[in-house]
Amino acid sequence: MTMKIYTSLDQISGPFPYACVTIGNFDGVHMGHQQLFNTVSDLARRHRGTGIAITFEPHPLQVVRPDIGIKLISTYEQKVELIAMAGVDVLLVLPFTKEFAAMDAEHFVDRVLVETLGVKELVVGYDYAFGKGRQGNAEFLEACGRQRGFTVRVIPAFKVDGMVVSSSKVRELVTAGRMEEVTKLLGRYYQLRGVVQMGKKRGGNILGFPTANLSLNENDLCPKHGVYVTQVVYGGKCYGGVLNIGYNPTFADSRLAAETHIFDFNQDIYGQPIKINLLKHLRGERKFSGPEELTAQITRDVAEAREVLAEAEEELILSCASQHND
Repeated sequence: MTMKIYTSLDQISGPFPYACVTIGNFDGVHMGHQQLFNTVSDLARRHRGTGIAITFEPHPLQVVRPDIGIKLISTYEQKVELIAMAGVDVLLVLPFTKEFAAMDAEHFVDRVLVETLGVKELVVGYDYAFGKGRQGNAEFLEACGRQRGFTVRVIPAFKVDGMVVSSSKVRELVTAGRMEEVTKLLGRYYQLRGVVQMGKKRGGNILGFPTANLSLNENDLCPKHGVYVTQVVYGGKCYGGVLNIGYNPTFADSRLAAETHIFDFNQDIYGQPIKINLLKHLRGERKFSGPEELTAQITRDVAEAREVLAEAEEELILSCASQHND
């Protein structure tokens, strides 16, 4: 069944059958978030009800704390795709404004959860809180549930290799280029997306390694600069590749860019959207004496990347299959 998406309470005509609800920002839709979706979906199936996720757009911290400049793991488009893949029936995306931020938690429970959705089961993470002054924590919600006739289930911290899975931990690891650990916390590869831009054509003409170039916004979550092993998703197929993120110091560029050499590929894809999964950070970005030294290093990078891709062949096939189900 296709997930239904609502972007306003006014679009919902009445309570859903046995509404099983979870609520959160869900940035990155990591393994911890997936425990919430799995619980909601299981409860909904058990009671022949409706599995519902509530999230916000933009991210609340972009509204209430714009000074900290939060860098998001996933775009809105990615987040919606990933929540749909998690198997919930309904996604309610509430516009987050300063006025909305001022709403007290009790009013949110009554207006959104009880009156609009008809909540019967509410599933939240152990550390989640919402509403003015973060009043809506687990203890508050459990008290509301007793008064209003719904059950609250609090999901404990989810750990991978001893690490508590959280969006802030994922951001920390992405920034450090620790992609193998990022993959474990997300349950999938970290992905960059964009439209292929016209570059300076040095990759093919000068270096012998043509690249597909994406512009990066410095306000977005940017992995550690350097060279990565990648899986490139384009046109319904997946290809291996190597990616350089940075300023290309050998040529003294001033613009941050992601340049990907795609293996066994010779199509013209300027202006086309591609997805790039990051598997492993190979090395940092550095300045070379000139094109010949850089070409020799890229040749070594490509050889090492092909070895990594060969070792991860089974995981890559599964990843590619899931991309085509988006």
